[in-house]
This record gives sequence, structure tokens and C-alpha cells, in this order.
Amino acid sequence: MFEHDQHIVNSLLSENNDFKRLYDKHDMLKQRVNEVNAGVVPMDDFSLEKIKKEKLMLKDRMAHMIEDYRQTHT
Repeated sequence: MFEHDQHIVNSLLSENNDFKRLYDKHDMLKQRVNEVNAGVVPMDDFSLEKIKKEKLMLKDRMAHMIEDYRQTHT
């Protein structure tokens, strides 16, 4: 995730608690989706879609934070 902006992600992770919280939550949801898809954790389709939507929302919020960082630090 955000491979092209890894230096910005690293800066935000160390400097911005909100970004770190979003990043950690996204990572946790990503792991849960992977576990469900691998059949390790049972979950109904509705719940899985809800988690995927939340994960996407978090990624969008982080993308905005990365863009804001880029605008103010270049």
C-alpha cells in the first residue's frame, strides 16, 4: 500500500498519531479479510463487505493525508 510514497508514509507514521491509528486499523482489517478469504475465520458475506468498505475508507483517508503532506512539504 502506497509503495510510491513510502518515505511520506514513514514520516507520517512517526509524526502523526492520527495517520498511525488509521494505518494500524487498516492493517488489522486487511489481515481479517485475508483470514476470511483463506477460510481461517468464518464470516458472512455482508460482514465481509462491511469490513472491506471500512478498509477502503481508511485507505482513502490516508491517501488524502499523504497528499496534504506532499503539498505542504515540497
